[in-house]
Amino acid sequence: MENLIETTGLCKRYEDFSLEGVNLTVPAGTIVGLIGGNGAGKTTTLKTLLGMVQPTQGSARLLGRAPGDPEALAQVGVVFEDAYFCETMCAEQIDKVMARVYSNWDSSLFRDYCRRFELSGKQPLKEFSRGMRMKLSLATALAHRPRLLILDEATSGLDPVVRGEILDFFLDFIQDERNGILMSSHITADLEKVADQVAYLHRVGNTSRLLFQEDKDVLAEQYGILRCGREELERLPEEWKIHTRQNAFGCETLVKQPDQVRALLPEAVCDRASLDEIMQFYAGRESK
Repeated sequence: MENLIETTGLCKRYEDFSLEGVNLTVPAGTIVGLIGGNGAGKTTTLKTLLGMVQPTQGSARLLGRAPGDPEALAQVGVVFEDAYFCETMCAEQIDKVMARVYSNWDSSLFRDYCRRFELSGKQPLKEFSRGMRMKLSLATALAHRPRLLILDEATSGLDPVVRGEILDFFLDFIQDERNGILMSSHITADLEKVADQVAYLHRVGNTSRLLFQEDKDVLAEQYGILRCGREELERLPEEWKIHTRQNAFGCETLVKQPDQVRALLPEAVCDRASLDEIMQFYAGRESK
């Protein structure tokens, strides 16, 4: 399977922050969700892939080419959290501007997306709601028929109805198995709905690393939330236990090997761990 994005040992170092050793892939036909706490380096990773930030070390390939390569970027649609258009511009004006930027810009397709997303061609951007702005950004990202979408918090701040529409669109986009999506998001429930794989950037102190990239379904088999008493917990091998939170009713522990945990402690409760829970427990471990 072709990788639309591939990084090897990617590093970006600043005075007060270091992103280290990121090995990330986005296979064609998949949606990869990039998660991590605030300041974990998600946006830095995306900007490095686009050639907006130069890596300190390591390598990255975007559609088989170096980041920033014009031929690669011509096949990439990008949506960041805030639209980078003048507030007084309308969709019709954006259409004319983008037609001069992209040689493969399709004005007819852009207008089709605007109609699909119920966006006025003449209404200025300053009068758009948050959801309308995001839909306009998507229409702009898609009107040159990209193979790859790179999205930074594209569903943040949207109401559930608009978020659902956009997530359904992402699923439609990858029906063409040549296409792919890399999307960062704090809304892990969205990624649990649409992502095929999840990549977790985990920050400890001033350093962030890619803790894992796994198929979403595999994560459900690898992690669980164990609820039991202290004596039961002590029967587990230490390498299975990620972090424990004590409460009035006993212990809650993020564990690996949940099937083996259930076999060893059949009287205890071991539920599937959500992406939010995985992040929270890893963060709790590091703050001890």
